[in-house]
Amino acid sequence: MSASVNPTVRRRRLGAELRRLREFRGMTAEEVAGRLMVSQSKISRLENGRRSISQRDVRDLCDVYQVEDERVRNGLMEMAKESRQRGWWHEFGDIPYSVYIGLEAEASSIRAYESSFVPGLLQTPEYAEAVVTGTQPDTDPTAIRRRVEVRLKRQHRIHGEDQLGSLWVVVDEAVLRRQVGGPQVMAEQLFQLVELGERPNINLQVIPFKHGAHPGMTGTFSLMEFPESADSTVVYFEGVTSDLYLEKEADVRRYTNLYDHLRAAALSVTESRSMITELAEEFMK
Repeated sequence: MSASVNPTVRRRRLGAELRRLREFRGMTAEEVAGRLMVSQSKISRLENGRRSISQRDVRDLCDVYQVEDERVRNGLMEMAKESRQRGWWHEFGDIPYSVYIGLEAEASSIRAYESSFVPGLLQTPEYAEAVVTGTQPDTDPTAIRRRVEVRLKRQHRIHGEDQLGSLWVVVDEAVLRRQVGGPQVMAEQLFQLVELGERPNINLQVIPFKHGAHPGMTGTFSLMEFPESADSTVVYFEGVTSDLYLEKEADVRRYTNLYDHLRAAALSVTESRSMITELAEEFMK
């Protein structure tokens, strides 16, 4: 697959265009479903980019929406074809957060808040293995190794040529103190955070315990922005059995505001780096 084609993003972009065409015709998803004799949930999943869409589906929807311009129809058909291709992550089998990986691979900017562990993009191999093993105790060793491999391969957005334009991470102090993998693993992980935090496109901040209650205590989340204006910002929440993605403007605005509060509650980037260094040295003792 061409490195320029991301099936997850293509599905989202195609879904947004199909929704625009439906709304232009003044039709509800229920009306479209009735015309095509399919479920309303299928139309919703297609428009949300949560389901692969076939060229036949696109053809049928274009007929319903009376799209006669062949260039438009062919463009949508090509997007449908590209959306069914396989991303690099599919080589690793059934990955529960594959949608997120596809979005992360295309994002130009990520803002993340984490209260339990270091975000995957910044994890060392040893720390990643300890996290996966500890959070998924019933998973067999082969599956654990596969998920660690996927996590490390995702880090091409940090270490590879196609780097993120901006990564801003706010973590609770608990992330730095919880001994995932033991003192040595923690020390190496924290020293790596210090090193990565010195890069111009990466900012790390810590909310100290002494700050008390803060908005992030309600749960962790990420905000992902994309280089194409047609792709809306996504708010992502990781769940145990399923993940949640929000794209409505009101939701994005709410969590953008919340993230600004978290950054204001945290130590400065310089103060955070000093704190991380001190804790890394403590783990070395």
